[in-house]
Amino acid sequence: MRVAVVILNWNGKSFLEKFLPSLFNSLPDYAELIIADNASTDGSAQASTLNDRIQWIQLDKNYGFTGGYNRAFAQIKKQAEYNYYVLINSDILAIDRWLEPIVDFMESHPEVAACQPKILSYNHHQEGIEQFEYAGASGGFIDKWGFPLCRGRILSSVENDCGQYDTPSRCFWASGACMVVRTSIWHLLSGLEEKFFAHMEEIDFCWRAANAGYQVWCLPQSKVYHVGGGTLPNNSPRKLYLNYRNNLLMLWKNLPKKHRNTKIFLRKCIDGLSAVCYIFQGKFSYFKSVIKAHRDYSRMKGDSSPSPSLSASESKKQALPYGMLPFSIILKFFTGHKKFSQL
Repeated sequence: MRVAVVILNWNGKSFLEKFLPSLFNSLPDYAELIIADNASTDGSAQASTLNDRIQWIQLDKNYGFTGGYNRAFAQIKKQAEYNYYVLINSDILAIDRWLEPIVDFMESHPEVAACQPKILSYNHHQEGIEQFEYAGASGGFIDKWGFPLCRGRILSSVENDCGQYDTPSRCFWASGACMVVRTSIWHLLSGLEEKFFAHMEEIDFCWRAANAGYQVWCLPQSKVYHVGGGTLPNNSPRKLYLNYRNNLLMLWKNLPKKHRNTKIFLRKCIDGLSAVCYIFQGKFSYFKSVIKAHRDYSRMKGDSSPSPSLSASESKKQALPYGMLPFSIILKFFTGHKKFSQL
């Protein structure tokens, strides 16, 4: 058994210095810790010298989350054979034995392509509060229009963790903040979609895995604490742009042909309404982000093809993948359904 645990770093020296020791010390003997650096300029490489058993992969420029991980795992594959890859952010506080339950689960469930732990907020943990972290919580889902949600987080409403989602659960997507992926499936699906650069890429990957007949799970018996927003703050117009653009690209790539155009048209209408709301709120940079996202999506989709795994699922006449909920989460949210257990 061999597991490659890979941090993709970009100017995260302070996070590496703070969290790297706990991550290294939490790993079992079969796991190797590797840092792939997206051409940082903050002296991040100095943090890797804290332990000479941590491998450093230096990339020549910032390829984003998607390109960075694709290049890192391609290089790692040439060096050794691994059973699993772990994508983990530099701003994660790891707890002892967080990895073993997931690996044990995936070893006994070969149909599972990816799995995540329960992801809690590091900042709230420091205040003595156990609250789910926005990016992943206790397993991800999407609604009928492609909007993501989690067990423990619906839109802006994030729940405290009271053990209400501690049951292992099949889900739609696992968070790229901390995701264990079966190596064979990673290479079968050619890794992450590089056009995304960052954001929504893990949802796209999990959707492609589902179209290929595999499952995605959350195993809450494992947990980590995530700072969140370390690279792009949650209120960043750039982050908003990437989310809107990549969500449309994800729908284009993965929706069955018979639903694709209608659903994307209606989704763009919903996006348009949100853009108008940003104008009334005085958030003109957000409005511009939505418009730019739609314009760039229209340009980029011409260079994108539907996922090969989608063709396989359509030929088998498979139903829409598990975890795509048959309603609008926005309507649910604004009619009082702000907890996953209320859906």
